[in-house]
Amino acid sequence: MKKRPLHKKIRDHLFFLLLQLIIMMLRLMPRRMAIGFMKSTGRLIFRLAGSERTRTIRQLTMALGKEKTASEIESIACRVFMHFAAISVDFVRLPDIIRQGINTLIDTQGMEHLDKAMAEKKGVIMITGHFGNWELLGAWLAQNGYPLKVVGTSLDDPRLDALVVRNRNAAGYTNIARGKGTREIIRTLRQGHVIGMLIDQDTEVQSLFVNFFGRPAYTPTGAAVLARKLNVPIIPIFMPMNEDLTYSIECGAPLDLQQTENEEEDILTNTQRCTDVIEEMIRRSPSQWVWMHKRWHKQPADNSDGYVLKEI
Repeated sequence: MKKRPLHKKIRDHLFFLLLQLIIMMLRLMPRRMAIGFMKSTGRLIFRLAGSERTRTIRQLTMALGKEKTASEIESIACRVFMHFAAISVDFVRLPDIIRQGINTLIDTQGMEHLDKAMAEKKGVIMITGHFGNWELLGAWLAQNGYPLKVVGTSLDDPRLDALVVRNRNAAGYTNIARGKGTREIIRTLRQGHVIGMLIDQDTEVQSLFVNFFGRPAYTPTGAAVLARKLNVPIIPIFMPMNEDLTYSIECGAPLDLQQTENEEEDILTNTQRCTDVIEEMIRRSPSQWVWMHKRWHKQPADNSDGYVLKEI
């Protein structure tokens, strides 16, 4: 394993110390004050973060440029940074939110779809995206009696990864590292429990190109593969933040999945259907999705089944 340069180790250590200080401060401040502070911080980061700001505006323009003006795009981009700074408050304050009553902060729509699927005891694949506040969504489900495990990509910094996993476990749901827990995922579904999956990013797992905002996007196929293999439903669920700083869980009906003798075609079709419902939610509240992520970094190669890397 290649050793990290000393200056990067020092930089990462200082960043982690600063992060711990910020977390301590956010836990001490009243919630609304903490969110206001972090929104202002997010606005400042938007102005200072050159490459991330440029990528966010560029990708928003690619997706919504025919519907929005340049000034509208820039406004959405700024609000993206503000949104993710704001929801970080509730993630680091999860123990306090749970102790004070998580249901006072969140209302729900459509949970009967999940309840009906759970009653069949076949297991449920629950898909969402890096949208709204997916971490608080997992906490609400666990605190309200849904047996949940989530598949998440491990962070590069093991200290940050441990912090995130510790928060998830303390909230009552179990983290499964992406790419390392296939047997546990299958066992969980066969027990009739819920597996949560975020499938809206370009990651190093088995993926296919499907359409996302009119462009090919390399998209994880795990949800479609498992649903077909185990004959379990896929239910979309999201939790956007409201203007009054509360949240609304929106749970949809099970997706209409294609099941034929052509496995490859089924997986492609069903991955597209999963992606379509995520895109629909993002279009409703574009400032609540991670537009700084390199979603279209991989693109289909011209003359092979592989891909090429492009800075889009």
